[in-house]
Amino acid sequence: MIPGAFDYDAPTTLDEAVALLAELGEEARPLAGGHSLIPMMKLRLAPLEHLVDLRRIDSLKGIRAEGGALVIGAMTTQAELLASDLITGHCPIIQETAALIADPQVRSLGTLGGNVANGDPANDMPALMQCLDAGYVLAGPGGSREVKARDFYESAFFTKRADGEILTAVRVPIPPAGHGYAYEKLKRKIGDYATAAAAVVVTLAGGSCKTAAIALTNLGETPLYAAEASAALVGTPLDKAAVERAVALAEGITAPASDGRGPADYRTKMAGVMLRRALQRALARAAG
Repeated sequence: MIPGAFDYDAPTTLDEAVALLAELGEEARPLAGGHSLIPMMKLRLAPLEHLVDLRRIDSLKGIRAEGGALVIGAMTTQAELLASDLITGHCPIIQETAALIADPQVRSLGTLGGNVANGDPANDMPALMQCLDAGYVLAGPGGSREVKARDFYESAFFTKRADGEILTAVRVPIPPAGHGYAYEKLKRKIGDYATAAAAVVVTLAGGSCKTAAIALTNLGETPLYAAEASAALVGTPLDKAAVERAVALAEGITAPASDGRGPADYRTKMAGVMLRRALQRALARAAG
């Protein structure tokens, strides 16, 4: 289908973009890579009068280390994440996840900010950002604020981003050296959303789990941070009993839809399978 008629603006500064969105109101949306918004417009599920394209705003691009965190501009593409030495050196799970998103053509245009901002629970980066305890920097007419990824998502396609706000950057605390990590994703074919996926980051001390974080993709109306499952691993040797308890707790918070990827109970069980695999790989990496 063809989208309805709309006006198009391509500002070159963040201030100009924020002013445009404030002026145009509810019928305007910021445009990042467009892989979610444009198809919805074509299906007439997101009828809009104005698009504000962010691709010419240089301040929304780039990756830097700052104050113990990686600060990633919202318009940084998945391909740029994959090519970044900073990401490789400090937080390689971001690259492991980015490599599983769609295909090279999509990754060359799709952005981190667009992936996390629109509230699609099927996107891969939102759960990963919850696992990493990232923060989202939002700019609007009233200034800037930061919202934790774990607090950002309210329901499918509804977030704490207010009308007129733009997600400008993602702040990812740099995990400690020697951490273990893995992102495991089950999908039907290349380019598909996850049937189920799990992100895991762990650290070890004296043969026991010191910290753990688990998050799940496409298994509910929002990305799911599995707080109880994460806490259940701390202080354990990550043995079979500890892993099975964490898996059971993680499965217990899922509420997937029955759809073309399978019935709900199957997808919940696949969440457990992905989590076991992710924990196994994360432990092996943490153990060296």
